Amino acid sequence: MHYIVHCLDHEGAVEKRLANYEAHKSYLGSAGMKTVISGPLLADDNETMTGSLFVLEADSKEAVVAFNQADPFTKAGVWKTVSIHPFNKRVDNR
Repeated sequence: MHYIVHCLDHEGAVEKRLANYEAHKSYLGSAGMKTVISGPLLADDNETMTGSLFVLEADSKEAVVAFNQADPFTKAGVWKTVSIHPFNKRVDNR
């Protein structure tokens, strides 16, 4: 099953995000959760990171919640809100 993880940063979290960015990327590569696609959400200036979006493949929502709770960005308090939803991928034009 696929899951969407939509995260919005706390106001002014750019410095905290950048300070934990390498640990976050390393975690994503080694945590054992299959990431279909992921990346930062951007402000209207197309540069300032304001959140994160993931499409993950997992056996359960509980596994995705645990994965998110162990993310360095979660531990550092980068994200203000996190929404996790099941996702039915119907089209993939890659």
